[in-house]
This record gives sequence, structure tokens and C-alpha cells, in this order.
Amino acid sequence: MDSQVHKLTVKGRATRDRIVEGAAAEIRERGVAATTLDDIRARTQTSKSQLFHYFPDGKDQLLLAVAEHEAHMVLEDQQPHLGELTSWAAWRRWRDAVVDRYRRQGQHCPLAVLMSEIGRTTPGAEAVSAALVTKWHGEIATGIRDMQAQGKIADRVDADRTAAALLAGIQGGVGIMLSTGDLGFLEAALDVGIAALRD
Repeated sequence: MDSQVHKLTVKGRATRDRIVEGAAAEIRERGVAATTLDDIRARTQTSKSQLFHYFPDGKDQLLLAVAEHEAHMVLEDQQPHLGELTSWAAWRRWRDAVVDRYRRQGQHCPLAVLMSEIGRTTPGAEAVSAALVTKWHGEIATGIRDMQAQGKIADRVDADRTAAALLAGIQGGVGIMLSTGDLGFLEAALDVGIAALRD
């Protein structure tokens, strides 16, 4: 998160959050290319000076903040299940939450569109992607370790590598779904990955 954000007052942070959430909603409805700063100002009822107070570098800085918001929502939509992978029923609930999230989202992925618009090679965009992957991977690995502590997953299973494989499977399944509309690959990646943990 931008160091400037940490210096904001409670009211200032609320205004900034309102702008980011409004921009995210606008982009989900209209797409990045069709969304203008004027659209965002109208939706969030903010003045031009307010917008540039919180995002002095303009649209690119705002898009990066929206990407951070969307990345947060990817994980938030999986809770509380992702943070409670302590039984096979909990793993099933998490699996269903992931599939449901992408079923509802359909072939329009705001985060993917935003990241391609910002440019994945910019340091800010890389940081957003890295933070999402690190947090998601860590939650899955913690779930595997919790199950190992209960004797439900074999100690020989490498929690970090297995979590990485599961996450890569999810991302591959999502990529195929975005290009074909077929959710079956995502479901297969999760089902096979979780079943392998029981062996």
C-alpha cells in the first residue's frame, strides 16, 4: 500500500476508499478503457481536486489502487473458508467458494484487465501480484500444515510445494475459464489437488 495512505486521517481514508470502490464498480461495469476520471468522479461524488489530492499521479495511480482492491477481493471472497482449512469438509467449502467466485465473475476478470492495462512490468503492478500470490499460497500451506498436525495429511507432503501446485492449478483453471468459458478445468484442478492430499 502507498505510504501516503498511512498518513491519511480516518475521514481521508474513507474518502479514498470510496473513490477506489466506486472506480472498481465503474470498471467492472464499463471496462478500463471506457471508464474516464469524470465517470469515476460522478459515481463517487468527488471533485477533480479531491480525486487528484488522493491520486496526484492521475489515472494510473488510481488503477493501481483499484488493482490492489480487486486483489484483496479475490481472497476476501474465499473467506472464512480459506483461513479455516482444518477439516476435509472445510477444504470442500473452500473449493466450492473458489468455484462459485469464478462462476459469478464469468469471463470478465477486472483484476486481469487492470493488470494488463497498468503493465505487469511496473513495480507497483508486480507488487500487487506478488502480494496476492504470497498471501494465497501462505493460507493454503497453513491449511495443509494444520491437517498434518491432526494426522489427516501425511508428514511427507511438502506443504509449501503442494500449496504452490494447488495455486498454480487454480490459476491455470481460471486462465482457461477466461478464454473458453469452461469452468471444468478449475474444478478438476481443485478436485484432483485436494484428493491428492488424502493419499
